[in-house]
Amino acid sequence: MPALHETIVRPVVTEKSSAAYQLRKEYTFEVHPEASKFEIKDALKQLFGVTATSVRTMQMRRNTVVRGRTRGLTPRWKKAIVVLKDEETLPVFEG
Repeated sequence: MPALHETIVRPVVTEKSSAAYQLRKEYTFEVHPEASKFEIKDALKQLFGVTATSVRTMQMRRNTVVRGRTRGLTPRWKKAIVVLKDEETLPVFEG
């Protein structure tokens, strides 16, 4: 079981995640690859003081990256899409 600050790695703020927040109030986070949905819920509760009503997770695949003549791979990572209780927000996504 990863520590709290290791469970939630960072928020993912992209055009797609911002649109999902605007339309459906879904928050997107990069999480520890071995974190379960229950651990993600608990980490959000303890770190931000919010209650998650649903957590969906997915494994993001490695992508091939070409920079000049060099080829490489991006690391695989785990993404969590979280819906919070009504009228609860996170300041990271506001603005």
